[in-house]
Amino acid sequence: MTEESRIADVLRQRIRSGELPRNSRLPTQHALAEEFGVNRTTIRQALTVLEREGYLTARGRGAPAVVTSPAAEAPRPADVELAERIALAFRSEHVAIDAFSLTTETLNAALARPLLAISAGDLAPRSIAVRVIVPRPEGTLAFPRLVADPGDPRPLERLRRISATFCGSLRHQLLSLAERGLVPEVSVQIRTVDVTPLLKLYLLNGTEALTGYYQVVARPVGFGAEELEMYDVLGLSSMVFRSSADKDRRDEQEAAFVAESQRWFESLWSTIARPVTLG
Repeated sequence: MTEESRIADVLRQRIRSGELPRNSRLPTQHALAEEFGVNRTTIRQALTVLEREGYLTARGRGAPAVVTSPAAEAPRPADVELAERIALAFRSEHVAIDAFSLTTETLNAALARPLLAISAGDLAPRSIAVRVIVPRPEGTLAFPRLVADPGDPRPLERLRRISATFCGSLRHQLLSLAERGLVPEVSVQIRTVDVTPLLKLYLLNGTEALTGYYQVVARPVGFGAEELEMYDVLGLSSMVFRSSADKDRRDEQEAAFVAESQRWFESLWSTIARPVTLG
């Protein structure tokens, strides 16, 4: 990677995270050159890249660049995008995560980095509140199910085991932060609903929503010593779309989508969702 590409990546991430909000001015080229240890020509090349992508306005002679609305970016797999966004969410003093998904597998994986950072003393949030809604595996779900025999109970039994494992691990890892004195307040609540989730939704700190569709595929899945051909979903690799209600939002419609997604989650949470007891 060239120096200008590396610098453009750093500045792009600062804009996407809101560290450099819309309409703010970048530091001067001289200040950026000192920060990154390069000459001003390299800085100008990096800024030109960001101008072409729509992150910065054209610069006047000697004037610092101004941040514009971030360019729309292609969606990324859930495990990649969620991990990055949750890592940024954990920089807040009070962390709040609401999730609706088939299991908590993707969420568990995304939490690994910030939990390690808290253990190392690099992050120190004052509170963490996590609420999760997953389907009730004992209910009737459209998937997973065998391709040849929709009534076979083994796919749902497998889902029950997976869900219990990941939900239990999620609860244990987060509550242990409070038990070890690393985070003063930690709350983990898990509820179930009698629906088959056709999409996944993650709401972070009330300011952004990540949504993705579950694509149903036929694939062989191990169950004990057997291999079963079933209709299932690949949650980790499903693409997610990010919407923001914060200062990096592209428009008011995007902010309205985040607010409506939060209201939708609250409507499930406060009505038909039922607490689950983990052993």
